[in-house]
Amino acid sequence: MLADPDLHALLEARHGDPFAVLGMHRAADGGLWVRALLPGATAVVVHDTKTGKAVAPLALRDADGVFEGPLPRRKTPFDYRLQVTWADGHTSRLADPYRIGPLIGEQDLYYLGEGSHLRPFEVLGAHPVTLGEGVYTLDGVRFAVWAPNASRVSVVGDFNGWDGRRHPMRSRGPSGIWELFVPHAAPGDRYRYEIRTRDGAVLPLKSDPYARAAQVRPESASVVAGPLPPRLPLPAGRAQANARHAPVSIYEVHLGSWRRHPDGRFHDWDELAAALPAYAADLGFTHLELLPITEHPFDGSWGYQTLGMYAPTARFGDAAGFQRFVAACHAAGLGLILDWVPAHFPTDAFGLAQFDGTALYEYADPREGFHQDWNTLIYHFGRHEVHNFLVGSALYWTERLGADGLRVDAVASMLYRDYSRPAGAWLPNVHGGRENLEAIALLKRVNEVLGSECPGAITLAEESTAFPGVSAPTSAGGLGFHYKWNMGWMNDTLRYMAEDPVNRAWHHDKMTFGLVYAFSENFVLPLSHDEVVHGKGSLLGKMPGDDWQKFANLRAYYGYMWGHPGKKLLFMGQEWGQRSEWNHDVELPWGDLQQEQHAGLQRLVRDLNLLYRDQPALHRLDCDGAGFEWVMADERAHSVFAWLRRDEQGYPVLVVSNMTPVPRPGWRLGVPEGAMRWREVLNTDSAYYGGSNLGNLGDVVVDDIPAHGRAQSLALLLPPLATVYFVPA
Repeated sequence: MLADPDLHALLEARHGDPFAVLGMHRAADGGLWVRALLPGATAVVVHDTKTGKAVAPLALRDADGVFEGPLPRRKTPFDYRLQVTWADGHTSRLADPYRIGPLIGEQDLYYLGEGSHLRPFEVLGAHPVTLGEGVYTLDGVRFAVWAPNASRVSVVGDFNGWDGRRHPMRSRGPSGIWELFVPHAAPGDRYRYEIRTRDGAVLPLKSDPYARAAQVRPESASVVAGPLPPRLPLPAGRAQANARHAPVSIYEVHLGSWRRHPDGRFHDWDELAAALPAYAADLGFTHLELLPITEHPFDGSWGYQTLGMYAPTARFGDAAGFQRFVAACHAAGLGLILDWVPAHFPTDAFGLAQFDGTALYEYADPREGFHQDWNTLIYHFGRHEVHNFLVGSALYWTERLGADGLRVDAVASMLYRDYSRPAGAWLPNVHGGRENLEAIALLKRVNEVLGSECPGAITLAEESTAFPGVSAPTSAGGLGFHYKWNMGWMNDTLRYMAEDPVNRAWHHDKMTFGLVYAFSENFVLPLSHDEVVHGKGSLLGKMPGDDWQKFANLRAYYGYMWGHPGKKLLFMGQEWGQRSEWNHDVELPWGDLQQEQHAGLQRLVRDLNLLYRDQPALHRLDCDGAGFEWVMADERAHSVFAWLRRDEQGYPVLVVSNMTPVPRPGWRLGVPEGAMRWREVLNTDSAYYGGSNLGNLGDVVVDDIPAHGRAQSLALLLPPLATVYFVPA
């Protein structure tokens, strides 16, 4: 019979080795005993699974539900079920989880501990499995969690009345992994982990770090998901669409405020799939980028304070719905980029913070483990198991759920240990420097793994410093990203555009300086959500002048941006010039489009995207200096900019921006020899877009008049506050 200390430890949910005392055991005389802990039961009978016959009743050892007893005439272990009668009189036949051996192999444990397990999500978390066959078939869920400093871990949920005594887990020793197969648990069941620390304290119930589904906030339990999605084949055309020489124009979206139902409810994945991809594709965008859809507790973080690194947020439905959304994007010809946040996580008690009573996922010292700007915790990038967790998450979203790329948030905060910290408030690296060597190694690893396991998938870095080689291959000493957001270009050009045109001559270099470093990285030009929040106003609101001038300025700016080297990104609502600052709590003000100025701007964005895609010169050498040449960079007195874009064959597109409200007739620009005429192919001042309709009436004849170091030139009419594109006719 069970010794009293073990009995008390079970009843108090502090026994660290439940498999040593529960289940079937051989007694000293060679006979078999069965012991079960079933709080709330009044009677238990052991039944032979093969025959279905009763073998023996178990005696009630303790009123709190410990049953045990010998199995007469049985010497050989066999498969059995427990016929349980509960206090309310109903009965159920249960399999005993404590007769089932370990399910996680030693090789998995080794690779998890080494930090080299590419797919930890196959091992950890909750996985529906079927054991045995025939009459011995047993459906249930295998739970596994990493909690190396816990003295006891139980899985609690809908399947056991949330009672931590019912399903204490098996420790897998030095690996720190705890596992348990729970018979009869099933997809849809809610669950958490109840963890007792080394000193015996019971923590608040913890959600599963590897959960692939969760409750809708404000509830926060994990939910058993269905079978793990299979590895997906490489989407047709992904590599070509994501390539450095391809047109990449990204529509950035916060799903919770793109559209909403009249009563404020979110649209679900299928409703979004029916509308959003078609809308973005119709506007000529090549990619959608979603603000983080990983599960997160607080709407106001827009997803950037995430806890469910493997779970599509339940706000919009389940993972199957998300996969249908991905399929809809691909059917519309769009690549899907997801914002992904490996830099930090919130401090919610049910999450990763002090997960087993110690700083496990985070650094212990707040000088390297606490983000002062965001009141969040920084991942312990040097810990192997955290490496597994983050690299595995990146691979899961691309390999299993079909994302075509990840935009990695807050990279600058990862690269530097002194990020946003005063002297004395940070810890140097092992060499005494400020770089976070462990985070750098993680980012390189993520990019290498995605490159080898998901060919054609891309990563984009939101990185705001001059850290070298962000988009260079790791083999060349870089971080291995495919693209980097050009935050300097964004800041400089927005400051310029906010100036009254009469003052722009004194800020001319803000529009030209970006070309000094434009080809040092593979850049994306981002007009993102960050530029239209926290009192910054909308893009339209930043523009100077009266209403007509605001729209004209914004049209000219978009024309400048689409003609500038670099891939493009525009946040939702800015395609028609949303007047108000973005509000994540309500849907976009779609009513704006009833006004012709807004509708005209939307038509311009569509045509800019189509021109960008149709003219190889505007995208083939986006990241190569051979594709760009200034024609006029120093005309600060009149705020005019002119440049040529070229493809590999040298075919040119001429782009000219006049950033004053003064028309410039007869403006002469030198052009390459060869063509006798140049055709105006887009003019942001067209009446079709809401402009004054000044322009060049189609073709412009080349003159044999030297200008700007060229033998031939054009005499152009530059419309006010406008950007105009020309190609050889």
